[in-house]
Amino acid sequence: MWENNDIGKVLVSEEQIEKRAAELGKQITEDYKAVGRAPLLVALLRGSVPFLAELIRHIDLDIQYDFMDVSSYEGTESIGDIKIIKDLDTSIKGVDILLVEDIVDTGRTIDTVVKMLKHKGAASVKVATLLDKPSRRINDMKADYVGFEVADEFVVGFGMDYNQKYRCLPYIGVLKDECYAGKEQ
Repeated sequence: MWENNDIGKVLVSEEQIEKRAAELGKQITEDYKAVGRAPLLVALLRGSVPFLAELIRHIDLDIQYDFMDVSSYEGTESIGDIKIIKDLDTSIKGVDILLVEDIVDTGRTIDTVVKMLKHKGAASVKVATLLDKPSRRINDMKADYVGFEVADEFVVGFGMDYNQKYRCLPYIGVLKDECYAGKEQ
């Protein structure tokens, strides 16, 4: 495992992520084969890219994927103001969407994006998230596919960042307190 001296503890190992992505991929495959359609996977940039890459290895369907870039964070806090920076490149009218996210925290971002996709005419919208943090939930939304439930800690790694750092860690961890010293949390 690639080490980083800024990590105080590892919450989810690289091996655990691989195993859970395989389980989720199998379940997604079964669910969509049962309805006879393959979803368009829509990944939210940038944090979900490693999870998308791992997940699609385990989905046995002829899937396609696209990306959206939305922002709702400043530092370690979800600010609730959702900004669409990059929209989809393809039409989704009548298409089943599987929204791929790195973490569902307050639920504001996912809720806003799901409503937007439905408004654009998606046939259905389901959510797959690597991490779920239900203790921080503001709205009543639940992901359809959840990798791991985590406590109310600010996590980094496997796509998730702190001020654009630590995204490339192959595991999910929590930074040491001194990494935030002198910085607003």
